[in-house]
Amino acid sequence: MQWVNALSTKPSLEAALQDVVTQAKARLVDRPQAVMVGAGAADPNESAPAFDGSSARVKTDADLAILFISSAFASEYARVLPLLQDLLSVKVLVGCSGGGIVGGDREVEANPAIALSLAVLPEVNLYPFHVNGDDLPDLDASPAAWEKVLQVPQESHPHFVVLADSFSSRINDLLQGLDFTYPSATKVGGLASGGNNPEQNALFLNDTLHRFGTVGVALSGNIAIDSLVAQGCRPIGDPLRVTKAERNVAIALDDRPPLEVLQDVVRELSPEDRELARTSLFVGLVMDEFKSKTERGDFLIRNILGLDPNSGAIAIGDRIRPGQTIQFHLRDARTSEDDLRWVLSRYRDRLDGDVVGTVSGAVMFSCLGRGEHLYSRSNVDSSIFSELAGTIPLGGFFCNGEIGPVGGTTFLHGYTSVFGLFRPVKSTP
Repeated sequence: MQWVNALSTKPSLEAALQDVVTQAKARLVDRPQAVMVGAGAADPNESAPAFDGSSARVKTDADLAILFISSAFASEYARVLPLLQDLLSVKVLVGCSGGGIVGGDREVEANPAIALSLAVLPEVNLYPFHVNGDDLPDLDASPAAWEKVLQVPQESHPHFVVLADSFSSRINDLLQGLDFTYPSATKVGGLASGGNNPEQNALFLNDTLHRFGTVGVALSGNIAIDSLVAQGCRPIGDPLRVTKAERNVAIALDDRPPLEVLQDVVRELSPEDRELARTSLFVGLVMDEFKSKTERGDFLIRNILGLDPNSGAIAIGDRIRPGQTIQFHLRDARTSEDDLRWVLSRYRDRLDGDVVGTVSGAVMFSCLGRGEHLYSRSNVDSSIFSELAGTIPLGGFFCNGEIGPVGGTTFLHGYTSVFGLFRPVKSTP
């Protein structure tokens, strides 16, 4: 397995595409060539198109291309794929637009940029897909219904890279369907960004530009995706039991009005943290109620949507239930940086420190609210990744929402950096 990444900041679309493709192809070493198993299914009942990297007949530059393009090129999105056809030959191409682009340890925000990752994937099957929000099955539909829409067989035991349009994808329903149908699969990705209205974002799949729905690729065979989710928060106060709730509204915490509890928590903070709580206060939902002691990574972080001064109730950005444990959290630049270092260090320790020797490539999906907006300096998250993970090829973009798992369930996040790290399951000669 081989991954490379390239970044171009040339202001001309033609020059940037030529530059990024030339860089990426130059970094690929000689390899056996491959053939597409399925060229596409005209009938939705036919087998899904898949690319089997173990075959060896058709010359291509790479098996998979992942492309992220700056919204600075928004007026030229329709020209991207026709231009690439003359520059690059791959079996599957997937990508989207972004308000900022990541390549290596560089993050380019509010300026023209294109990032391209190329992957050589022996013994890996690829299942590209595009699905509109209106075409998703009902949430009570069977796994077979989801499998039919996505054309990704359950028995392939896939993992997913998902890129979606926030206006038309019904992304939360899609993620629930993916978890239901492919429960052991890792799902990472993000919402395309840069456009403020419907049809302004771009989704790329093979030779087609889409303005609606979701594009992605499922990968199966000799490949695993490890997901890292850095939510950038630290807990304050003590864990609290939800004793009364309706939908997303906490009515009582430890049998007290939530606002009253929150006021007690804030009262015990330092002056600096009390000021931070005015603008950067969140709620963390414990995902594993059986853990005797919680730590970073055990919480799903959600926004506080509103406070009712009369009843003391607090509305948050997710459903909660009586008996659930929550804890208030704060987010700032230092905490976000520390949290990412902790997540990456824990992952490195799990691999006995040999990240570079195990992982072939990575993608980064970071919130538009991070980057320079959060840190007041550039390249923070990507530089921390390079520092702790080494010279792993990294491509990515700044999203309108980040997709990654917490506690075994896939969620849409905010203010988060999600990394997908690709590695072979078994060694190949």
